[in-house]
Amino acid sequence: MYLPRKFKIGVAVPPSNDVNVYSQDLGFIAIVEDGKLQGFNVTVGGGMGMTHGDTNTYPQVGQLIGFCHPEQIVDLAEKTVMIQRDYGDRAVRKHARFKYTIDDRGIDWFIEELTKRLGWSLEDARPYHFEHNGDRYGWVKGSDGKWHYTLYIQNGRIKDEEGYLLKTGLKEIAKIHQGDFRLTANQNLVIGSVTSHRKKKINELIQQHGLSDGANYTALRRNSMACVAFPTCGLAMAESERYLPSLLDKIEPMLQESGLAEEDIVIRMTGCPNGCARPALAEIAFIGKAPGKYNMYLGGGFAGDRLSKLYKENIGEAEILDSLSPIIKHYAVDRRVGSISATLSSAAATSRKSAPDLIFTHRG
Repeated sequence: MYLPRKFKIGVAVPPSNDVNVYSQDLGFIAIVEDGKLQGFNVTVGGGMGMTHGDTNTYPQVGQLIGFCHPEQIVDLAEKTVMIQRDYGDRAVRKHARFKYTIDDRGIDWFIEELTKRLGWSLEDARPYHFEHNGDRYGWVKGSDGKWHYTLYIQNGRIKDEEGYLLKTGLKEIAKIHQGDFRLTANQNLVIGSVTSHRKKKINELIQQHGLSDGANYTALRRNSMACVAFPTCGLAMAESERYLPSLLDKIEPMLQESGLAEEDIVIRMTGCPNGCARPALAEIAFIGKAPGKYNMYLGGGFAGDRLSKLYKENIGEAEILDSLSPIIKHYAVDRRVGSISATLSSAAATSRKSAPDLIFTHRG
């Protein structure tokens, strides 16, 4: 289609938003009723990338525009891509993503243009509910009767370490596994399509090599993600993959002290503002600005449906920990159990008088 920039499409099946569907240029949310796929709710205009200091660039969540039936999905996707081909910015590369095309012209303009090209209109969006955007670890039985085992892979790095032979264990499994291996959108690994006959042997190898489904890690770590950054990525401004684990080592005691060790909180880090680990949708996020320095964001939605807000700029580890300590304590005491959210603005104000309202989604 000769697009001006990349164009991402994601499909999510509620209640799991494991692909962060709102971060996609074009998103399809499956609507299943009575065990049958009815069609898809459609979102458009998501995207995570931005540039430090350039206010014309920003992360954006996709907007819900309606519902289409399964047989209509390819036609809708094609016409959406064609609109970006024809109207996307070809002069300024940083302004060439689909989210800016929609924001500049308006969502009503896009729907009108899409309807004209399709020759039919979308129906009203149908009800749906996302509960989380993480992976389901351990064994899960698929609808085809085969089994799938999701391993927790910290920041997606498969390697052997002292006391944890992850790479070796996976090699041994690969020798007998007749199914597939799947990389998840959360940097984890699925040993997929395991028959009941081979499940026992693969499970023995998992146990033998101590491969982890994340149960021996804190909920914070299981919900963490980092981009590769230094030394692999030429765009990196700060560490990410190699640094986040050690930062979590220092945050986890705060959660333990506050009784939140098993509280699911999404935390993400990137070495630059291009958004590869989707930090703009995390509840706690750090975006690299210089070696050892990060912009700190708070308040993204646990289900990946709300952008975080910039809280502090260009801070190092000491200030990160000093900032998080009172917020975590306040969250432990005042979060609304059973509610979808808890407001932490008063805790934020303790450490910064002009702080914006901070929202943490709570899974009560």
